Amino acid sequence: MILYGISVSYYTGKLEAYLRYKEMPYQMMSPYSKAREILPHTGAIQVPMLHLDDDRWMSDTTPIIQYFDREQPGPSVFPEDPIVKFIALLIEDYGDEWLWRSAMHYRWTYEHDRVLLSRILVDELMGFVKAPRFLKLRRIASRQRTSFVIKDGVTDETQLHVEQGYFNALTNMTAMLQDRPFLLGETPSIADYGMMGPMLRHFGQDPTPAEIMRNEAPIVYEWVARLWNTVQGEHADFLAVVPEEASEMLKELTETHLVQLKHNADAFHRGQKHFEMKVQGCHYKKLPVSRYRVWCLEQLRHHFSELDATSQLAVKALLPYADAEILWQPELAANANYDLEGLAPFNKAINVYGKGTPE
Repeated sequence: MILYGISVSYYTGKLEAYLRYKEMPYQMMSPYSKAREILPHTGAIQVPMLHLDDDRWMSDTTPIIQYFDREQPGPSVFPEDPIVKFIALLIEDYGDEWLWRSAMHYRWTYEHDRVLLSRILVDELMGFVKAPRFLKLRRIASRQRTSFVIKDGVTDETQLHVEQGYFNALTNMTAMLQDRPFLLGETPSIADYGMMGPMLRHFGQDPTPAEIMRNEAPIVYEWVARLWNTVQGEHADFLAVVPEEASEMLKELTETHLVQLKHNADAFHRGQKHFEMKVQGCHYKKLPVSRYRVWCLEQLRHHFSELDATSQLAVKALLPYADAEILWQPELAANANYDLEGLAPFNKAINVYGKGTPE
């Protein structure tokens, strides 16, 4: 099995941690020199992608993990209790989609981080590009900062809020990890792997946020290493109920991630390319609309709809906030017109942002 990815990639790290847990061997390669060969199979060059030994192609970490969890032997990363499972999926989506902005900001705004990561990416990805190294370094640093920081709403007015999102995640994870090795029990759940995306390859490795993690939340730093080193073994238990210590994380993700999903979906159905939103009093302007994130909201609604009435009431009690109602109120449309056949992760994927980067 070939994993097309990047050694410092948010989502590649998430998937690698899961493959290591399932003890599934893989060979990692960069996709960019082979992009023309790969694109017809995957629909988008968006890491990570898997080329299986039977010649099938897979993309998108969430459906990849869901597929392997059904097909591979060993314990599941999805909690048995339907309420705990739904909350785990919600935390995964928060880690996947909301913390991305903070992670890219720390990587490409701060000089030490920007210089280091530019060197790594040029050496790893651009060996086939015929240009002087200093030009490639300048090009990739400019592209990444412009596309994923400036064009994703990080300004002088929003920077403190973007950074506070990271500190809040550390604080809330610390609370959940005080009495257990993983977020929702004695064994890793999909919530852990969702948070591993930002916490491993960005916040845990890039100089500026890694120093913050070591000093402010060493228990999270320890959790990163523990999850990376954990392989499936004998059955261990998830919690039977969502722990009280999760309440602040659920409040945070409702006030941030769910607000963004709501405004993004509304703008998408209005045919807009950009939207603005106020999150925890911070005004974000000209954010790129993401069709993929409309699909993320669709998936969360689908998971909620699969709960029985008693479980739905329990989830609502855990999320007693107006902004959480988008998970069960149909008034706001959420129809990305994507993967209608339900083929993911074997479908033709779409970019998170239209052509690959925010416009």
